Amino acid sequence: MTTLKRGQPRAGTKRHTAAAIAIALLAVSCGPASNEPTSAAASASQQELANGTGTANSADRDPAIEAALRDQIMVDPKLVQQANADTLRPPAQPESLALPPETIADAAHQPVAGQLRSAPAASPQCPQCAAARRALTLGALAASQGTSADCVQQIAYSAGWANRLPAEVPLYPDARVLEAAGADGQGCALRVVSFVSAAPMQRLLDWYYTRTADAGYRAGHGTDADEHVLAGTRQSAAFMLRLRPRAGGGTNVDLMVDAAR
Repeated sequence: MTTLKRGQPRAGTKRHTAAAIAIALLAVSCGPASNEPTSAAASASQQELANGTGTANSADRDPAIEAALRDQIMVDPKLVQQANADTLRPPAQPESLALPPETIADAAHQPVAGQLRSAPAASPQCPQCAAARRALTLGALAASQGTSADCVQQIAYSAGWANRLPAEVPLYPDARVLEAAGADGQGCALRVVSFVSAAPMQRLLDWYYTRTADAGYRAGHGTDADEHVLAGTRQSAAFMLRLRPRAGGGTNVDLMVDAAR
């Protein structure tokens, strides 16, 4: 009979402990390998479900829901035309938001090529000045200068009209357009443009007088306080230039050309 000393383990206990440690190590080393196929299968299944091509658990899918998700959105053209009706309706006149800076006169003003003739001396009698001052829109300005009512009713507002002025009465080279309007057809050839220039008022008067005189217009010059009007006519055509000094320098200008009189 073998006598065990206190604290000395049995031989069988050592063997059992060693076996348990070996099994635990085997389980740890084999764990990730056994899980890899499962993780790969799960990822593939999720990808198939996301793409709508998977077949797993097809019995659990609702055909109505799948059809609703895959079908195209139906649109009723009649309802589309009714939606946002106010946003599609053009305004009575455009709203000018892009105003030139107050320091426009500080910009380098390039002199205009060519010899200019001086505009006629201003007359203190200027009925056109008072009529233009009462006009609140470009259409009203055209009406105040004797444009036919039919042409005034056809006026449309668009900055594009500033590019359709006749060559005889164009925009001043440094003009910055604020608003433009016009009418074409049915005997009308009307252009009305508001713009600002860094040029002084006398320079603008002389430049437009020279251009229009060369084109056969006979022009006169009137003034009322700080407002000036240069207006002229030729056969079946007329123009009117209204000028006011601009705060901070430069000139505010309204130009109207009516080539269908």
